[in-house]
Amino acid sequence: MFQSLDKATFELLFRKEFKGLCFFAIQYVRDYDTSREIVQDAFINLWEKRDVIDLAKPVKSYLSTTIRNKCLNYLRDNKKFNNDLLSAEELLSDFIVEPNDKMVEAEIHRNIKDAISELPEKCREIFVLSRYENLKYQQIADKLEISVKTVETQMSKALQHLRLRLKEYLSIIIFLLLK
Repeated sequence: MFQSLDKATFELLFRKEFKGLCFFAIQYVRDYDTSREIVQDAFINLWEKRDVIDLAKPVKSYLSTTIRNKCLNYLRDNKKFNNDLLSAEELLSDFIVEPNDKMVEAEIHRNIKDAISELPEKCREIFVLSRYENLKYQQIADKLEISVKTVETQMSKALQHLRLRLKEYLSIIIFLLLK
């Protein structure tokens, strides 16, 4: 605990705690450079707020909480859509699609509609009730007077068909959904 946070005390705190706080941050972000950057930002934040922070409380606790929150924010902001994962699953195509390209969107919608129309009648009906009318499996089963297991099986078949039929568009569809 510190009475005041002058430059000398701050430098001492930085030298003493920096390395350990980097190891703390790396447990979240799994990247050394990112963890160093987050810890540096936390120390800058501490220095900027030194006049309003209650120094009667442990400064290391303040830093740990700040770093934890910055790590979680980093993960939230930078790990939503992992291009490495898509590349590993070979979902990215060799071309780049302009997100505002209405012709591409129209083609995708037409292909989705065609793929759905290729489904057997009952399978298509179940898929439409689930995905377009937002009915739960139990509601579909009750409406069609079939078992929930049948609904599950038919949905599985429909989704498998759509995955195979639309695999060349999958990366574009994901991209458009995330925009």
